[in-house]
Amino acid sequence: MVLSLRRPLSLFGPALLAAVAVLAATGCGSGGAASQDGGPPIAAEQPTGVPAEAPSPGSQPVPTSVRATPPGAGVPSERVLDKVTIDTRPDAQGALIWSYETGGYVHATPTVVDGVVFVGSNDGYVYALDAATADLIWRRQIGGSVWSSAAVLDGTVYVGSFDYYVYALDARSGDLIWRYETGGEIYSSPAVVGGVLYVGSCDSSVYALDAATGDLIWRYGTGARVRSSPAVVDGVVYVGSEDKKLYALDSATGDLVWSYKTLGDVHSSPAVVDGVVYVGSADNRTYALDAATGDVVWWRVGVNDVHSSPLVLDDVVYVGSDDTHLYALDIETREVLWRYATGDKIGSSPVVADGVLYVGSWDSFMYALDVDTGDPVWGYETGDRIFSSPAPADGVIYVGSTDGYVYAFEAQ
Repeated sequence: MVLSLRRPLSLFGPALLAAVAVLAATGCGSGGAASQDGGPPIAAEQPTGVPAEAPSPGSQPVPTSVRATPPGAGVPSERVLDKVTIDTRPDAQGALIWSYETGGYVHATPTVVDGVVFVGSNDGYVYALDAATADLIWRRQIGGSVWSSAAVLDGTVYVGSFDYYVYALDARSGDLIWRYETGGEIYSSPAVVGGVLYVGSCDSSVYALDAATGDLIWRYGTGARVRSSPAVVDGVVYVGSEDKKLYALDSATGDLVWSYKTLGDVHSSPAVVDGVVYVGSADNRTYALDAATGDVVWWRVGVNDVHSSPLVLDDVVYVGSDDTHLYALDIETREVLWRYATGDKIGSSPVVADGVLYVGSWDSFMYALDVDTGDPVWGYETGDRIFSSPAPADGVIYVGSTDGYVYAFEAQ
């Protein structure tokens, strides 16, 4: 174990580091979409009535997969946005409780269960740390980098890896219970519901596995890599794909319920609230779709890609963008209530605890913002970009950084 209580970089030091790379696409298994029966690759079928493919962004301003003219919203003028933009740096510095150094980048979001932090690293290990002290309880080496965030349920840790496998590990010891090989790297984070594990893979497939045994229940082939993490609600699996679609699949059979075509890759993981699915796309839009039909409720166009997963709370959608801003959108009016300007892209997904919103940025900062106003509460500069999403538990906020550390902060 390496426990570090090192001093952070100054909030008022040199200019924030710019990102020098984008997410690597090379090396991720692709090829054709996998079939549900394990046969040769096939394209995913669409039910009757699903619209045709969308045109290129330059040929039409809205997706043709919109079933009716949606109550969308264009890009607000900069003068309008300037009125709601907060770009002041935090005066206060986050109170660091501890930091733990792994052997590689930490892209994964920590999972905290029963006083233990479970998190993967690019060094090929899954770690179990004491949530209060950062003492190492165990670490398990698996076959590849771990961007997938762990699902922990009934004493089992479920996680995907770049070695193509989904792993089930004993939460107390880290011992292997089972593993299942897909056909590509796994960025997607598993969802475990009703004894079934759902996860996407870079082999273009969505998998449903028996959580106890790892046996395959069904497999659904999309048209491209699946890096989005599934959301399972009321018997339906919602998940995005790099074929630009959001899919709704029957959780028991894998049958297609509906699919909606955006104009960009869908890396964002959907949030399902009150019968509406919220998701971002690399077409600069945030979408609200009817969860039962896939019909558009509304969409909001921004100025850059949306890979962050939306948070929906009290009739407000909070979502980060590659344009460096964290947005608060009114669900009813789709107006920008406020936006906070960071120094780089936001791929991290926001969370809220006790009236404070937490989010990481590629500018290396962890931000705490007033959820109602967007005003900064505190900030903390780590040593590199933050892809990881914050995880609140028992008054502590946990997050990973590509500087190789896992951090624990006082929540306020």
